[in-house]
Amino acid sequence: MNSNEQEVRSADGTRLVVRRAGAGDPVVLLHGSGGGLHSWAAVAGRLAGSYELWMPARRGYGPSDVPPGRKSFKDEVADLLAVIEAAGQPVHLVGGSYGATLALHAAAAEPGRLRSLAVFEPPLFAAGESIEPLLARYQAAFARDDAGEMFAVLNEVTRVPPPIVAAFVAAAGDQRPDPAEARRSAIGWLHDLEALADDSPDPARWSSITVPTLLMQGADTWEPMPTTMDALAAALPAARRVSWPGQSHFATMTAPDLVADALREFLAEVAAQPGPTCRGQYDLS
Repeated sequence: MNSNEQEVRSADGTRLVVRRAGAGDPVVLLHGSGGGLHSWAAVAGRLAGSYELWMPARRGYGPSDVPPGRKSFKDEVADLLAVIEAAGQPVHLVGGSYGATLALHAAAAEPGRLRSLAVFEPPLFAAGESIEPLLARYQAAFARDDAGEMFAVLNEVTRVPPPIVAAFVAAAGDQRPDPAEARRSAIGWLHDLEALADDSPDPARWSSITVPTLLMQGADTWEPMPTTMDALAAALPAARRVSWPGQSHFATMTAPDLVADALREFLAEVAAQPGPTCRGQYDLS
């Protein structure tokens, strides 16, 4: 384990590896499906001069533990609380994709542990009964190590348009992912799908969230994400909202400056105006 990493134990004993950087008020960054300790690196490098950043590898993703049994968002909220305890005070919570859905769960369940919430494109549409048959297909493909079928299932879950999938395949060419990294990602996806299948797709349930909130999205992300973000914004009318032209669901990697600048401005406003603020929408393009 690197010197900038530490272990945190969740309530059920699950070992979580957390990467830390910077100094200042604590900010926890939650990665999406298929991600890991590296996922927020580009954004974190732009924020470390102002904040103490905590970046856990979520359960199911090495080098954190992969506990047995079916995973739930309740498990992951407990994991997050352990990280917050290690930070020693309420945190600013940031989540991307699946990590954004987890962040919403945490904000609804444990608002007193958070100073603010920022979420980037939570896939709220990818939840509930519709995911169960996709989970079963993925489990079967995982068991026989069928990378092609796993890839196909995940495209159905995320609803990435075929032209974008084709562009990814073409860009990869003859390159093949590192087998160990591919397996780590596949295991993490498997357990994320378990939690998604047991979740609800209803965005109205987040209307109880009261902490200052920032909603972030790419203006070019495909449907149903734009409709989903509209529904989430309707459920959280006091939230700020930013949409970046020319960016999509990969903005945290393709435009880290935009993401870091939006977070920096939002967090500065939260620090200057404690309590519920942030009404309306704004454009940081």
